[in-house]
Amino acid sequence: MGSTLTLSSTKVSSPPLPRCESMSKAPKCSEAYSEDVLPEFTPMPWSIAEVRAAIPERLFVRQTSKGLAYLARDAILAIIVWKLGLRIDPLFRSFKATAGFWAPSLEFLRWLTWGVYWWFQGLIFTGLWVIGHECGHGAFSENKLLCDVIGYIIHTWLWTPYFSWRISHHRHHRNHASMEKDEVYVPKTRSELGIPEEGKHAIDYEEYFGDTPIYTLYMLLRQQLLAFPAYLLWNVSGQKNYPKWTNHFDPSSVLFTKEQRNLVLASNAGILAMIWGVRYLCMKWGSAEVFKLYGIPWFMVTHWFIMITYLHHTDPKLPHYRNGEWSFSRGAAATVDRDFLGWMGRFFLHDVAHYHVIHHFFPKMPFYHGPEATEYLKAYIGEQYHFSDKPAFKALWDNYNDCQFVEDKGDILFYRNKKGQASYRPSSSYGKSNQESATPQ
Repeated sequence: MGSTLTLSSTKVSSPPLPRCESMSKAPKCSEAYSEDVLPEFTPMPWSIAEVRAAIPERLFVRQTSKGLAYLARDAILAIIVWKLGLRIDPLFRSFKATAGFWAPSLEFLRWLTWGVYWWFQGLIFTGLWVIGHECGHGAFSENKLLCDVIGYIIHTWLWTPYFSWRISHHRHHRNHASMEKDEVYVPKTRSELGIPEEGKHAIDYEEYFGDTPIYTLYMLLRQQLLAFPAYLLWNVSGQKNYPKWTNHFDPSSVLFTKEQRNLVLASNAGILAMIWGVRYLCMKWGSAEVFKLYGIPWFMVTHWFIMITYLHHTDPKLPHYRNGEWSFSRGAAATVDRDFLGWMGRFFLHDVAHYHVIHHFFPKMPFYHGPEATEYLKAYIGEQYHFSDKPAFKALWDNYNDCQFVEDKGDILFYRNKKGQASYRPSSSYGKSNQESATPQ
């Protein structure tokens, strides 16, 4: 397969989801739901070496000059937008003093202008974070020292402990979609949520998931703004086999080896320097000014980063594996590319969401080769490649509702929604031992 390759812009999609894909679209789908008619899934058979052989070697070449050009572009954009941000309040104060604007409307326009600043500066900052992420993988340049210096500066400036996070993130890539070894977005199981197994008596899932839309919105906002700091500090959403209080700042944490101790300390030193620096700027310029110009754009980075990574790894069509069913190539394929924010996602975020699947297969491949390499990947693995053009915020809402838990049994697992229903099932060729045990009524 793939011996003769013809590039095509045709979108390769996954098998169509059943009628119960979205809770919001099919409130009565439980009446017609049957696990026996769900689309079957067969794990990909190819090794990572076979997939790599289908990608031209030139697409793995890292060009330092090109990486530096993207870094310079982002830095210049951030400075320009920051300079414009410095003019917002003085500009509206001058309007207030010289023009006959109605005060409330002027104040509304002022905050609207700040909103535009936060939106675009947040995107630019996120693009810089993506450059730091490239450095962490060694995809920015073949010069490892240059990668670490640039990555350390950028990530520290954006409150990410560079070396500590790089270590755990590499482990995530090596073990993605493994229930036992993955680092982040490990699905909760039925037993962890206290839901009994399906049996003779029907389960009232409303009792477990009967949240109001307002409460769901609150939980989503909490996730978007606090999930990354919570993961770094308390391992929230991380591997459940780790001890309590596992975090990215303790050099003796189970996350790190003794040889990595100094790298963790260096990351901590950078964060301490940021604390001092922000405190100094607050004393010099005022806390409100620092919060408006830097603090809120940083919160936007946290929001975009969590939203992108959550949607990369969480979807009803994506499998998780236990035991011998997992392999690196299967884990890499258990991600999804998304049309994230259209042209803004492509320009400001360096296509990080549009071409994430290829990144999981080959983390050292530079992001600017992602579009072409993805065409080769799609042509080779076919329906094993996942793509979604669902609007990003709708996908966030739907997946938060539809990806609740997986079963305690089985080696190939799919998320179940708030009614205990899955969208896919393992192929019957894998036998009952590899299938999820429940069949919600």
